[in-house]
Amino acid sequence: MQLLAVPSKRRQGGRTQSSRALLWFLCVLAGVLGRGSGCPSVCICNGTDVDCSGRGLLYVPTLNLPPSSRALLLANNRLSTLPADAFSNSTSLELLDLSNNFLDNLPATLFHDLANLTELVLRNNSLTVLDRDLFQGLTQLRRLDLSLNGLSAVPLGLLDDLSGLTRLSLAANRLHALERAAFEPLANLQYLHLGGNPWECDCNLRDFKHWIEWLLYRGGRLDAVECTLPKDLRGRDIRGVPVEMFNYCLQLEDENGGSKGGSPPCSRGGAAQPSGSPPVADTAPAPDCVRQRYRPVSVRRAIGTVVIAGVVCGIVCIMMVAAAAYGCIYASLMAKYQRELKKRQPLMGDGDADGDPEEKQISSVA
Repeated sequence: MQLLAVPSKRRQGGRTQSSRALLWFLCVLAGVLGRGSGCPSVCICNGTDVDCSGRGLLYVPTLNLPPSSRALLLANNRLSTLPADAFSNSTSLELLDLSNNFLDNLPATLFHDLANLTELVLRNNSLTVLDRDLFQGLTQLRRLDLSLNGLSAVPLGLLDDLSGLTRLSLAANRLHALERAAFEPLANLQYLHLGGNPWECDCNLRDFKHWIEWLLYRGGRLDAVECTLPKDLRGRDIRGVPVEMFNYCLQLEDENGGSKGGSPPCSRGGAAQPSGSPPVADTAPAPDCVRQRYRPVSVRRAIGTVVIAGVVCGIVCIMMVAAAAYGCIYASLMAKYQRELKKRQPLMGDGDADGDPEEKQISSVA
């Protein structure tokens, strides 16, 4: 009996060792998978939010976020630079908060993998220049905050892919003027924050003023845009500056050859087209040409003109009706007076014919 029992114990021991080995392998595999798509050690993951804010980070931790992650918060750290592939494994993100850091230069392809991003916060950094391709592919973006930076310009093409953007903040930067063409792709914009910038209300801001009026006309909202220059407009909101103040800009453009800097205008294909030469189709864009844009009229001025014209026409109509009524009343009174005069004339004639008998006798003796 003991001889038979020994093999059975050996078989049981072999099964136990194989089970332990399998369990160990599964644990190692789970650890590897956990490190591949888990919460970074310096962050706190709560549901769909990955909170790495206020950790004093000098660089972005290795991010292999779970597929359910929707928000990544990196605010209030010490980030100064970001590698181009910092968010390449975070394609499911819808919110990215990089506010209150020291970022001064962002790679052009930094956000290209975040096709699902709807909100991007870059508030209170040290950004002075933005690459025109920085937001390329962010077609789902709805809110963009670039306030409290050192931006002095918004390059053409930067906002071309953001047609769905509803809220944009450029407040508290170093903006003097903006190009209308840079903002025309924002067909759904509802809120635009531009306060706290040193605006120069001169010819460089004229076309953008017209775009602001169009934004307000279609129901958009805008905070104060106060002029710092020229001195006679300092402190005034650009929306309250009459469009006639910019009439001299057209004269300056004519004196300078119809364009700023005297560059030749672009043809339909985009290349520089010399004056007097026939148009050339399918030509490559020339970097030195100036694209001629339609000169928009002031929407508010047009509405004011229509209102004033309507009021003047109404006053003229009322005066014409009053004059007609006065004429009718005057004509009726004169007609009544003439009728009364005709009635009295026969009576006056009879009185003269009858006269006094003594006068008749004296006249006959004479």
